[in-house]
Amino acid sequence: MRDRRDTRVICFTNNKGGSGKSTACANLGYELAASGCRVLLMDGDMQLNLTLTYFDEERALEIAQGQHTLYDAVRGRQDLQDYVIATPYEHLDLIPSSVLMSQIEYELFSMTRRELVLRECMQGLRRSGTYDYVLIDAPPTLGAWVVNVLCASDEIIIPVEASPWGLFGLANMFDFLDGLGGKTDAQVLGVLITKVDERKNYYRQTREILAGYEDIHVFETVIHVDSAVEWSQDVSRPVAVYKKSARSAAEFRKLAEEVREHGGR
Repeated sequence: MRDRRDTRVICFTNNKGGSGKSTACANLGYELAASGCRVLLMDGDMQLNLTLTYFDEERALEIAQGQHTLYDAVRGRQDLQDYVIATPYEHLDLIPSSVLMSQIEYELFSMTRRELVLRECMQGLRRSGTYDYVLIDAPPTLGAWVVNVLCASDEIIIPVEASPWGLFGLANMFDFLDGLGGKTDAQVLGVLITKVDERKNYYRQTREILAGYEDIHVFETVIHVDSAVEWSQDVSRPVAVYKKSARSAAEFRKLAEEVREHGGR
């Protein structure tokens, strides 16, 4: 008989696109599963990038055009356990996104307790104790859907690109989180610096600016620019599956260790 698990829900969010958010979510999920944890990935972004990491474009679009997606579950306020599909990898499942996800803001507008719809849909998952981790990829916006994701989460990872514009809007992100008040108990688990190129000054500048934020944890692990990431995405595989020896694969493994240790697992 399966032991019951305490589920830890972590969302990846940043209101600026291009931060490496979906890449980090997908590859952290794979590494946690590879270490023996039971992981559920939840694709909350209309761009389908999380789904495309695990299924080729033809299959991902077939899934996204069906009625077994996160959009369908939220729209109908259904138990998310009925929308889980298996990935090709052990201990790793997915709730896919939908081609209709762009309409989710409109759907939420007419609902009662609209900011808590996703949390309610997740109640069965939490009670079941099936998963150690649920990782949610949120879209790069600050609307009602992201509020739902934050209210359903225990912790938040904010990926930040080491570039001149990488930190643009980060203060707005923190202001947005503060403005939620008592709607969510989610805490910032850490800021993850991505797309690092140490030949440029942006990484050092990013570190210095982040050091000015009080009480915000910055992960020791950073994710460097690595062509293996793009090639792995091209063949719809986690980077460690595409090339186990890749620098980024090792970094995502280290990130998984940090997340487990920081959360007491």
